[in-house]
Amino acid sequence: MARSPTPSMKSSAHGAEPDEGPPTEQTPLMLNGNSGARLAPDGVTTTDGEVAGVAPGAKVNGHSPKSQEQPGSGAALPKMQIFLLCYARMMEPIAFFSIFPYIAQMVHRVGNVADSDVGFYSGLIESLFSATQMLVLIFWGRMADRLGRKPVLLCSLVGMAAGPVLFNLSTSIWQMLLFRCFAGAMSGSTLIIRTMIAENSTPETQARAFSWFAFSSNCGIFLGPIIGGALADPVEQYPSLFRGSEFFQRYPYALSGFVTGAISATGAITSALFLEETLTKGDDSSAAAAADSSNGDGHPSKKLPSTWELIRSPGVAIVLWVYTHIAFLAFVFTAIVPVALYTPVELGGFGFGPSKISAYMAAQGASQAMWLVLAFPFLQRRYGTKGVLKGCGIAYPFFFAGYIIPNLLLREGSHTSEVLFWITGGFIAFIGPGVSMSFTASQLALNDVAPDHHVLGTLNAIGLTAASGIRSVIPGIATSMYAVGVRNQILGGHLVWVIMIPFAAVLAFAARRLPEGRRPQYEPVPDEEEAS
Repeated sequence: MARSPTPSMKSSAHGAEPDEGPPTEQTPLMLNGNSGARLAPDGVTTTDGEVAGVAPGAKVNGHSPKSQEQPGSGAALPKMQIFLLCYARMMEPIAFFSIFPYIAQMVHRVGNVADSDVGFYSGLIESLFSATQMLVLIFWGRMADRLGRKPVLLCSLVGMAAGPVLFNLSTSIWQMLLFRCFAGAMSGSTLIIRTMIAENSTPETQARAFSWFAFSSNCGIFLGPIIGGALADPVEQYPSLFRGSEFFQRYPYALSGFVTGAISATGAITSALFLEETLTKGDDSSAAAAADSSNGDGHPSKKLPSTWELIRSPGVAIVLWVYTHIAFLAFVFTAIVPVALYTPVELGGFGFGPSKISAYMAAQGASQAMWLVLAFPFLQRRYGTKGVLKGCGIAYPFFFAGYIIPNLLLREGSHTSEVLFWITGGFIAFIGPGVSMSFTASQLALNDVAPDHHVLGTLNAIGLTAASGIRSVIPGIATSMYAVGVRNQILGGHLVWVIMIPFAAVLAFAARRLPEGRRPQYEPVPDEEEAS
């Protein structure tokens, strides 16, 4: 006769208590802490944080049934944990972008290279960061799945704090290349933070959590160049304070490195003191027990899938395609738009000077942040992750085409066309950045398709590895293609935009093929006698 999968109970004055014996296949496993739902003995799930038939405070299989006891469960976001993770997220873009204002000058001055080689070495330094990052992200993800999120995150943050200091103390081009590779090798924090945010949220709250994740990234991108540019070569910029300083004369970019490193160190310190571990290690699928061995009761432990097995899991490949395709579109646009804004009107650009370019990009960045924080959570809740991605896929081709139309209006030269230019330009600056929601939506799709939350770190590493590979080569290809179109006036200098429009249209097609549904949940193990 089949027994009920309900855990055996002992009566007491305080209500039902579970048997103290070890959990077996005759007792159901709790659902993953990533979901607020719990499995009732009769197969009915409840969302109030309790297991039906179990008294409040009772434990099942050694675990508390209350959703509050599991990381990421429950309806409310753990705001302090999300804040700490978002603050730590700012450290990488601050460190990465802080060198942008002075990298060319540093290559020429410290590296002692010819003027004609400055562009080559500047590009090589940035490409090496992404290429090195691509090689180590799988390692970071696997380590986070095995050792825990927090210790691996702290290791990455400490390395990121040291990276800018070492780089800015370089005295040769080879030291610059070496220490930029070191910075890339230590940049595993982003994928771990993504994983921890996923584990600190539920399917209902993850859109809000990841909108703040994206917002903090934009803040880092905004602050990095400001910090780096303001503190570079202080002897020249602030002679009244630093004149006569032999140290800063010998190391003109050291102050920027020290401050950037100190800021990164604060991310490591706050994470060490207040951040909580999110990888649970007490269940049979724990990463700590993932091996071809058996647990203390003689039952085999669940082995984590290999990278290839993970990619072949249902729905993972198509989500990774969408994720990397969006990264491709974003990196191409980021590389081209500053050049397009600067290019003279007669060659296919906007003909903006530095002040107008700064104002335009600031407006675009502010708009992107507002879309992510204000609009994305509502749209994701209303239409779902797949719906948001489909909408962005439809909008992306028009967004790229929006950089052709303003140039055609400026070439017209009339007062009416100039007015229409500012209307169109304002539209693509403030409305166009809504397509950036696709990147955050693709992150949610990646979380949803993970077969087990213990492999979220590895799955994020796979996606970010592919994105880093794209970032290491695509910007150079995109700007070269833009230069060819402008120099030869192919399609009026709009060659690259015309090529990118069909690539953008592919996103809508790919988004339609995404799997439906939310994060996977653990299923109860069938009763032995029922199975037989």
